[in-house]
Amino acid sequence: MTSGYNTILEIVIVTGASFLITLLLGRLLIPMLRRLKAGQAIKEDGPTWHMAKQGTPTMGGLMFIITIGVMVAALGFSHVQNGSRGALYVFGFALVFGVIGFIDDYMKVVHHQNTGLTAGWKFLLQLSAAILMTVLLRYEGYLRPNLYVPFTRIYIPLPWPVYMAFAAFVMVGCVNAVNITDGVDGLSASVTIPVAAFFTAVTALWGQDELTVFSAALLGGLLAYLHYNRYPAKVFMGDTGSLFMGGAVCGLAFATDMPLILVLVGIVYIAETLSDIIQVVYFKLTHGKRIFKMAPLHHHFEMCGWKERKVVAVFATVSAIFCVIAFLGVRGRYL
Repeated sequence: MTSGYNTILEIVIVTGASFLITLLLGRLLIPMLRRLKAGQAIKEDGPTWHMAKQGTPTMGGLMFIITIGVMVAALGFSHVQNGSRGALYVFGFALVFGVIGFIDDYMKVVHHQNTGLTAGWKFLLQLSAAILMTVLLRYEGYLRPNLYVPFTRIYIPLPWPVYMAFAAFVMVGCVNAVNITDGVDGLSASVTIPVAAFFTAVTALWGQDELTVFSAALLGGLLAYLHYNRYPAKVFMGDTGSLFMGGAVCGLAFATDMPLILVLVGIVYIAETLSDIIQVVYFKLTHGKRIFKMAPLHHHFEMCGWKERKVVAVFATVSAIFCVIAFLGVRGRYL
């Protein structure tokens, strides 16, 4: 474990460097995406005013994915030499999901419509990545088949096969929940920034320096990406970015061996996903009636008259509050 001063210095360097690199990449990437006509196709069943965003460059998530890869390779090398490969595993896991998202985005751009990979193929690829990640983390000693319960010192032991099934379900669910949250300018990045800050603090406190590098790189990259994605967005992250981001969040939760913390830090993702599920189920059961004016939840508030900036501000604030609560809930585990 490094000293507190060195850890803080490393966090500042990684976050700052990631911010600057992503900012620079954005200036290069966005014009390139425009030239390639990699424009976002907007769903017709969404808010009508979102149609004005048709053609906004997508796959902008590449800017922070590349940055995080550079930072993990450059600053994480010394940690790898010491046998700490957690950041590489989490980045690799997130990258697999990012590639799945890239394929999906590419198919949408080529066909000029809002459909890419089929749901079946997405699920199969994501499930395979989740199982592989779980086995790898278990083999490397990052995971135990015991669920840590925040705010307590209780661990719930599970048979390894049961834990495997649980982990795969949570990973796939988390990644897709983050993807669902990406529906308003600046929303998914703003909600995830407090989550990245949470994992930066926790991994630094625990002495998992290699994961601190990854978390801080994610934090800096998202802060810079938000410069281009805040309303009115100049670029969208696409499934490339949102699936990578989801993989990063749940990868960090499992690499720190506390997946249940996702209930708190991922409260906005969960609310968004539940609103979608509730809407569909209720619609089918009542033959056409709706609970929400539109799902997922951010669209409901838009239909209630909230401006996009207000939706982002409120959702990000809720995320930040629950990340603070989560930190208080796990702080006793490390001290």
